[in-house]
Amino acid sequence: MSRKMNMIVYFENEQALLPVTYKLKMLVRRAIEATLDFEQYGNTCEVSVTFTDDASIHELNKKFRGVDRPTDVLSFPLFDYEGESEEPPVDELMGMLGDVVLSLETAARQAEEYGHSFEREVAFLTVHSMLHLLGYDHETSEADEADMRQRQREIMERLGLAVHQGE
Repeated sequence: MSRKMNMIVYFENEQALLPVTYKLKMLVRRAIEATLDFEQYGNTCEVSVTFTDDASIHELNKKFRGVDRPTDVLSFPLFDYEGESEEPPVDELMGMLGDVVLSLETAARQAEEYGHSFEREVAFLTVHSMLHLLGYDHETSEADEADMRQRQREIMERLGLAVHQGE
């Protein structure tokens, strides 16, 4: 990373299907740092990361998004970035950015489907979720989707974890 950041990451493991190792936690932390660095976010911040399974993320997806199926990752930003600015006002924020809830069960399945490592998939999902916490949304327009995909690709390249086309 290009500069020292004051960042706290809280980890919670609410699943028993896959081991949550120190190495996995440090990978997630590196993905968070890389995203914040890429976005030139220099403020002190906190992020909560919960590892879960498909059943639990299915419940959250249904409750908060009205989607009755499991998903890979959910983001719960503590700030709403609505306004006239083209970029989210991340430089004005300090403190807790929000929560990342990641289904390790889905991450493992998607890694196999896409033909890459479980670790690469977890890092990608973390970067994706962090961009949501910083105010980006790929579901608002095709241009926003393309922008978010490009940011993900560049951040993953910085991590040394190439992103397949189509992600």
